[in-house]
Amino acid sequence: MLTAINQDGCLVNLVMDEPRKKDVFSCPGCQGQVRLKQGTILRPHFAHVSLKACQYGYENESAQHLELKSVLYRWLKNEGAVEIEAILPELGQIADLLVEERLALEVQCSSLSIQRLQERTKAYQDQGIEVLWLLGKDLWIKDKLTALQKQFLRFSQNMGFHLWELDLDKQVLRLRYLIHEDWHGQVQCLTKIFPFEKGRLLSILRQPYLPQPLLSFQGRMDQQLGRYIAQQLYYQAPKWMELQRQAYENGENLMSQPIDYFYPQVRLPQSAIGFAQIREHLDSYYKDFSNYYKKQQNKGVQHLYSPAFYRQESQSNLGRKALL
Repeated sequence: MLTAINQDGCLVNLVMDEPRKKDVFSCPGCQGQVRLKQGTILRPHFAHVSLKACQYGYENESAQHLELKSVLYRWLKNEGAVEIEAILPELGQIADLLVEERLALEVQCSSLSIQRLQERTKAYQDQGIEVLWLLGKDLWIKDKLTALQKQFLRFSQNMGFHLWELDLDKQVLRLRYLIHEDWHGQVQCLTKIFPFEKGRLLSILRQPYLPQPLLSFQGRMDQQLGRYIAQQLYYQAPKWMELQRQAYENGENLMSQPIDYFYPQVRLPQSAIGFAQIREHLDSYYKDFSNYYKKQQNKGVQHLYSPAFYRQESQSNLGRKALL
């Protein structure tokens, strides 16, 4: 933790303040005693003498977590009222950073259960606080989206499914957007990079929701997809066994289908439990996406677009039908 109360009742913020070693410090949340630690591995921070009495569940933080909180605080401190390690008694939790009492920024560097993520997100939302999760190294998107990563996804009509990553080594904030998955489960998306402490952070974080030209990229197609499917069925991969079962019910067999049968190869993320960070209904987006590619004559190539594009195409088609 980077904040504590000294014996004079003053809040000490280690990002901005130089504490006196002789001071006695306590936790702002539980009022339990904390010690100032100034080692060679972790940046200066406070640590509980005993965690047992702290109802906020302060835990040992990694060097990455401490540094990233510090970077974000310095980046934000001139953009409005920002509080680091803001205690929210009504939620029973602490926000890494709280901006104007309306936006919580949570730096998540380690894995947590989906249930805990859902609970923490809903607690913020129920209090009218928007929460934005920024992911540390262990949670970055690699080849495939994990079930947990899907619960960090956000959505906008301009940038589709997206999430934010913090890279302490390269000193950059990354926006991964127009996130899709192919039949292999591989992620295909675009990336924007923002150097730490360059520009206004709140403006950067609003980018997915700002008016902008429609975005697109060409998806990667697997011309040997049939071999991959045969292999998955041979090893009885659950996903493909279920798809084969559904095909059988329709009098079909995946093994005998041409490659065009599996178009579009690059698809929208799926989650049986929904998406914890997305409150809007996405049924129309999935429907418009599917309908657009059904009508494509050239199934040897696939271009991916912003969700707004598919909505416009759907509305245009309805308009043309109304004129007939």
